[in-house]
Formats: sequence, C-alpha cells, structure tokens
Amino acid sequence: MSKAFGARLQDAMQAHGPLCAGIDPHRGLVESWGLSYDVAGLERFALTCVEAFAGRVAAVKPQSAFFEVFGSRGLAVLERVLTELRASGTLTILDAKRGDIGSTMSAYAEAYLGPDAVAPPDALTVSPYLGYESLRPAIDLAEENGRGLFVLALTSNPEGAEVQHAVRDGRSVAASVVEGAAGDNAAALSRGELGSVGLVIGATVGTAVRDLGLDLVAAATPVLAPGFGAQGGTVDTLAATFGAARHQVLAASSREILAAGPDPSRLASRAAQVAESLLR
Repeated sequence: MSKAFGARLQDAMQAHGPLCAGIDPHRGLVESWGLSYDVAGLERFALTCVEAFAGRVAAVKPQSAFFEVFGSRGLAVLERVLTELRASGTLTILDAKRGDIGSTMSAYAEAYLGPDAVAPPDALTVSPYLGYESLRPAIDLAEENGRGLFVLALTSNPEGAEVQHAVRDGRSVAASVVEGAAGDNAAALSRGELGSVGLVIGATVGTAVRDLGLDLVAAATPVLAPGFGAQGGTVDTLAATFGAARHQVLAASSREILAAGPDPSRLASRAAQVAESLLR
C-alpha cells in the first residue's frame, strides 16, 4: 500500500461519503433478522453486511467482542469478514479498544497491525488510559505497515467524563490525547493530509470539544464519531460538536443501518441514505 492510512481514508471519504458502517452482531440484532444466535447465524449476519457494504461505504467497523464471544470459530468469521472487505478495497476499522504496556502492547500491535497478522484491519481502536505513550508500539508498527489507529479521546458514555474531562496542571486528559495525536500527525499536517493516528469522539458529546479547548484541525486527526443515528447523533449535532473540524469526521452508524436487514439490498440502500445525509 503506497499511501498512508490517513490519506487512504481521506480518499475513501471523498469517494463514498463520511460514513463508517458498523457490523455489530449482538444477540438482539441477529435474532431480529430471523437468525439463530450461534456461529452459523453470526456468519450469515456478518457476510450479509459484507455483501451490502463492500465497495459502497468509506469504511466498515466490525465490533470484535461480538465475534470473540463465539471463541475461535467466531474469530474465524471475523477474519473472513476482514479478508473479504480488504479484497473489495473497502477500508476496515476493527473496534477492539486494545491498550496495555510494554511487551503486551507490542504483542497486541503484532497481532493486529504487524506484517504477519492473519487478517489485519486497516485501523484499530485503542485505549490510551495507561498513558498515550504506552501505545507507542502500536503507533510505530501501524506507521511502518501503512495502517492506522483510532485512540479513545471523548467517548459518549456518561462514565467517560470523570476520566476524560479530568484536569491536571491546567490540561484535561482528553487534551493530552489530542496533543499526542497531533505530534504523531505533524508530518501529515505539513502535507495537507489527515494523519494516521485518529481519535474516537462520540457524536453525542455535545460541547465537550469546545469546552476542553481541543484543536482537532491542528491535530490533523481523522475523527471516528460513533453514535450517529439511533444513538442520537444527527448532522446538526455533528456540525455543532466539531465545528471547523467537521470535514475530518467519519460518522459511525450501526443500529440505524442494521435495522434495515436482513436483505442486503435494503442494507445497502439504508447505508447510501445515511451517507448522503452526512453530505448536507
């Protein structure tokens, strides 16, 4: 892959709109499609999503936990999903929120981002709450292999604020994460591109970006914004939340789109409608 992840994501957003379609095969959704909640149902659900989304959206985000619950057979389905989406040219973001220190973080990085990873995603969600620099093995390996990261910064769950809004020496935890990403994206900023170290900021965090003084434009960071659609995020709230950084935002929608299943053509149509709404 000749381009860095941030540049490839920028191209995909321009080609397909700023939508990341989620694959979240939790029990309620799988059964609402008339499928059994077992490995066979998981595979049918996930591959229907692949059929509907491949080549039609900027990125697809499988939630790893819903595959892990079925053990090695569930992980085999996840590997197939990632492999088929990659073959279609569709970017993948694996939502696994990994975070650790030292050799353990290095092992996570090798598993998902290394040259010998079995079915590597284009990007991985990671947690910085052992310190932003604890992610260095993943940051460096992602860069070496043309992949990316999305670092949790401002999540939409109410409990997140007690950590992410906490202030020390005049700087919030969220601001320290943004500043870390800005440092790693400096070269991309100088080229006028999005960097490959992105941030996860919920579509429903309200005025938190402004209140905490987060300069997302200067950080040149792509922003993965979960919560668009069924969880309350709208085009208007995205504009109000992200302001001048709105063009950097990749809105993630799962339930809003997956409710249109199980017919793949209806899923594809719903995804297209959501993507179009984001361009208004």
